[in-house]
Amino acid sequence: MPALSHSRTAQVAYLDLLRLHLDEHAADLIGSIEERHRNGRTYLYDRFRIGTEMKSCYLGEDTPALRERLAKAAALKDQATARKDKMSRLARVLRAEGFIPTDRDTGSLLMAFARAGVFRLGGTIVGTAAYALYQGELGVRFDTDELAQTGDIDFASFEKLSVALGDRVEQEPGQILQSLKFDPVPGIGDRQVWKWRQNHGDAMVEFLTPAFGDERVKPLPALGVSAQGLNYLNYLLAEPIHAVALYRSGVLVQIPRPERFAIHKLIVADRRRGGPAQLKARKDLGQAAFLISVLAQDRPDDLLAAYQDALSRGPRWRERIASSLSKMPDTAKELGQLA
Repeated sequence: MPALSHSRTAQVAYLDLLRLHLDEHAADLIGSIEERHRNGRTYLYDRFRIGTEMKSCYLGEDTPALRERLAKAAALKDQATARKDKMSRLARVLRAEGFIPTDRDTGSLLMAFARAGVFRLGGTIVGTAAYALYQGELGVRFDTDELAQTGDIDFASFEKLSVALGDRVEQEPGQILQSLKFDPVPGIGDRQVWKWRQNHGDAMVEFLTPAFGDERVKPLPALGVSAQGLNYLNYLLAEPIHAVALYRSGVLVQIPRPERFAIHKLIVADRRRGGPAQLKARKDLGQAAFLISVLAQDRPDDLLAAYQDALSRGPRWRERIASSLSKMPDTAKELGQLA
């Protein structure tokens, strides 16, 4: 069954809401802009004085769009009241147009993480929680059954980025989670904590980071947490995008690019074999199939680039993708027609 698009009104309202949230972020600029250069990339910081001490707050990787917003920070600050009113109105429009909102528990968690700086400092939502947010990015309707989940939320970030930023969250995620009635689940071997379980339900929050062969638990200093290393995750986290979770007047978060999410799901599904993992593999393949069908129509160049990137990374990558596509003849055909 072909994907159904949201109305033009809904698509415009979402993009406008996203723009306003990005403006809101830039309006928080306090001092002057500081540049730091690492590995060929430029990162921007807000440098300001508190008493006799100079502080630096990470703003984001240098882009023309971020520079333009920061240049208008003073004007954006003056527009705060009008902007908040418009954000609330746009959120109401999206609900009326059939956007699926984020549930209360997830929304309150995302809002607390956003205020603490988790997304500002490189935290990226992955898994089904990220998949649900593509309704805005791609302008398509999702089945409520497709988004049915236990409330599990996975966050991921690069270990090297977390070390290099030289900034930290204002409140550690572990403290936030405990205040929201999540209990830490220590690892069996080293007792490091990288996941939390809701003490009045089955929801789980996990922190992940890319691994390159050695899938061990690693620290993420900027986020104040440990994270489970996973192979193939570096591909998923490349060049993430902003999105708005529809809770209250919206929460600005970060998610993977949809084309990378789709191809990554083909890889992940092949890693899940036997037992309960088999159910997750079927969900992975379903999400990949839906996104690929949409992207093949609307963003074929982006999808092809992501597909070719994954295939170029070695025989093991190609084997996993081919294994999943062998169970998905229609999706395999769509990808084959892109070249």
